[in-house]
Amino acid sequence: MKRYQNLSGKSQVTMYELAKDVVTVRYANQEVYRYSNQSAGRENISKMKVLAQAGKGLETFINANVKEKFARKVR
Repeated sequence: MKRYQNLSGKSQVTMYELAKDVVTVRYANQEVYRYSNQSAGRENISKMKVLAQAGKGLETFINANVKEKFARKVR
């Protein structure tokens, strides 16, 4: 996993991993969620990838758009 830059300094997202159709997100509380094209939608996954790489806005986007649409909770 790659460290999330957290440019706002307010995000609970600490790490992320990008795959073809999947974004995996780790939070400060060590919980890890995997979002997929099938669970969250292709457009949402594409946007999450952009935000993860930019280091800003990922948690806000997740909370507003895909919070409960994860494919599975890894931890």
